[in-house]
Amino acid sequence: MGKHTYQTGLIGNCAFLAHVNINTNIDWLCWPQMDSTFVFGGMLDKKKGGEFSILPEGEYNSRQYYLENTNILVTEITSANGKYRITDFAPRFYQYERYFKPLMLIRKITPLEGNPRIRVKCEPVCDYGGRKLKAQRGSNHIEFLGCDEHIRLTTNIPVSYLFEEEFFVVNEEKYLLLSYGQPLEASLNSTAERFLRETTIYWRTWIKHSNIANFYQPAVIRSALALKIHQYEDTGAIIAASTTSLPESPGSGRNWDYRYCWLRDTYYVITALNHIGHFEEMEKYFSYVADISFSGDYRYQPLYGITGKKNLVEQILPHLDGYQGNQPVRIGNQAYEHIQNDIYGQVLISMLPLYTDHRFIFSERKDSAWWIEYLLKKIERTIDEKDAGIWEFRNFANIHCYSNLFQWAGCSAAEKMARIIGSNDLAAQAVALKNRAAAHIESCYDPIRKVYTNATGSLHLDASTLQLIMMNYLDPASDKAKDHLAALEKELKTPNGLFYRYLHSDDFGKPKTTFLVCAFWYVEALACVGRVDDAVKEFEKLMQYSNHLLLFSEDVDETNGSQWGNFPQAYSHVGLMNAAYRIAMKLDTPIFK
Repeated sequence: MGKHTYQTGLIGNCAFLAHVNINTNIDWLCWPQMDSTFVFGGMLDKKKGGEFSILPEGEYNSRQYYLENTNILVTEITSANGKYRITDFAPRFYQYERYFKPLMLIRKITPLEGNPRIRVKCEPVCDYGGRKLKAQRGSNHIEFLGCDEHIRLTTNIPVSYLFEEEFFVVNEEKYLLLSYGQPLEASLNSTAERFLRETTIYWRTWIKHSNIANFYQPAVIRSALALKIHQYEDTGAIIAASTTSLPESPGSGRNWDYRYCWLRDTYYVITALNHIGHFEEMEKYFSYVADISFSGDYRYQPLYGITGKKNLVEQILPHLDGYQGNQPVRIGNQAYEHIQNDIYGQVLISMLPLYTDHRFIFSERKDSAWWIEYLLKKIERTIDEKDAGIWEFRNFANIHCYSNLFQWAGCSAAEKMARIIGSNDLAAQAVALKNRAAAHIESCYDPIRKVYTNATGSLHLDASTLQLIMMNYLDPASDKAKDHLAALEKELKTPNGLFYRYLHSDDFGKPKTTFLVCAFWYVEALACVGRVDDAVKEFEKLMQYSNHLLLFSEDVDETNGSQWGNFPQAYSHVGLMNAAYRIAMKLDTPIFK
């Protein structure tokens, strides 16, 4: 089998995300929210997932690229009759002192050469493909009825051609504007052009206001743009991926729904965006976490819905074929029931810049002491518990090194915050808990192999313990850090620079694919311990695992470099950005501000 990569690009506006296939089809689009039913879901079922394609007569070649420094995607199609370009985007820009981010997908078709004959098919669906919509013809639009809200396609293409799916010649610019709920009540051509212009300016300005070092800058820019649109701006939640049920490896059954906000993943996303000088995402996320916290439970779930919903009951949709026939298709995620105790520390570290960075006016935060104490109490209640760990084991629990590391790091952050707000009592509480977490971490140390194992009393190694070095629990300059890294490298690294999470069996047997973020953690750890040349070399190897648009999946098959798992995966892009940042710091590369 040849190398498998995902043939889609991602567009979005912080209200919704869509995947555009290189074959012009909208393969994935969920409305009205990122975790709602798909309106187009051809990614999971070619027949029941609906279709929105703009294809020529006969055979064709396709090329896809982003407008530079934007989330606007261009697909160029060349056929025997001619050549045309499709520009796809989700409008986003600032107006009336707020961000305009409608549930609206705009597709602009531009003829480039010859007389291309094309056919437009637009067949949205509802209830995860369980319901076809009724198409109702208007004068310059088609109304699709059957979802909770009307979906309308407004166009300057003759409606008859769309209704009857006829081929026609493109000899001038054509526009297709698909909207949910709110129809367009304005001129189509000039509105689409204005929205395109404003959206281009918005994304380019956002990148200009980023501090990005001159080390693999295009890859870091693409990752930053991809991460930004994973935030659901309405509430501040950040989702792990836009997709569900893309398998970790073919036939594995490891098909999960990632359209939710994991507190752990969000910590990593916010860290990566902070590194490039973006803070508004963190402030919005702070409001989201505050809403969750005030809901009163004494412990956090590992993940929540994007509106803070707690019960994310996992269901299987048997009527869908699944990606390339890989079933089951799942919606919801049973991990919401898990105990994962690293997350309290990650919430504390996520908030640390709000107190240590003087660009934030933390003296105005009246609830600071309450907030720090609240989170420290959560750590105190859970610090000695066994949990499911970062990899969300479903049927066994341990005292995990990684969980205690983040309790240790969270207490370190709480200590700093407490000293800043002048609370010696809270600082003393934080130090006492930090020491308890450190004792658990040390119980995972194997002095014979000179390595920290994944859990107390376990012999297994785990890539998540690379974080002991990045979080400065181990002094990166120490022999202990270097020995620990060497032991993990020897057991979990593949010849091509990829990294397994672990090699022992879990609930589903032994993992068949590598987890891409672990390879980026490895690169970061190499940079931390001073092996900078190795870090650069390994980073460069990982660049080959993107798709044609510099987008990365969750998992990579070591045997052939294939992309698997949900896509694009926020974790992987965070890993790339943080690894590039560490290397740039070590190389003393200029940072463009």
